[in-house]
Amino acid sequence: MNSEQQHIIDQVAHDVHERMSGDSSHDWWHIFRVWNMAKRLCEIEKADGFVVELGALLHDIADWKFHDGDETVGPKVAREILESHGVVSDVIDHVCEIIATISFKGAGVATPMRTLEGKIVQDADRLDAIGAIGIARTFAYGGDKDRAMYNPDRPHALHQNKDDYFRDDGATINHFYEKLLLLKDRMNTNAAKELAEQRHQFMETYLQEFFSEWEGKK
Repeated sequence: MNSEQQHIIDQVAHDVHERMSGDSSHDWWHIFRVWNMAKRLCEIEKADGFVVELGALLHDIADWKFHDGDETVGPKVAREILESHGVVSDVIDHVCEIIATISFKGAGVATPMRTLEGKIVQDADRLDAIGAIGIARTFAYGGDKDRAMYNPDRPHALHQNKDDYFRDDGATINHFYEKLLLLKDRMNTNAAKELAEQRHQFMETYLQEFFSEWEGKK
């Protein structure tokens, strides 16, 4: 990456830091972790670091979950930011494509990434959704949305379309089965697949403990 590109990265990072004000599941520190992981994966996979870093920094700039389910807001805001910093159009298009495609949309919905850069950003984002951090983020988001921690009378659902997934407001524990436990097998890169194994096992262990305590067995 040349000095001009690094300057743009620094400027975009500053802009994102100033704009991110969501709950702690989707705040600047989520972006920071995804950015760092994306750089790590990018070095291993030998991808275009400029696109990867911009995609990681901007992937949640206007998340649909906080904009009434509107999936167009994120790419639109990202484009405005990138244009303001003089980023060339083909890079802008690539980054906006990543942002538009990155989100999980239900157990039965495929969300393939076209490019290696997109796969890396998607993997970095999904790694932050699992493991110890993923558990913490899930409960932070559930609390922000006033969702029950767990309701045994309301089973989880494996959504077959994005509309059902977007509308679901089930208990936080359901989210493990509806998304988090599925992510290990949806990683794109070999490096992410290896990292996901340990994080996935941590969630499995946590759920075993959770239900043992819930049922009064411990």
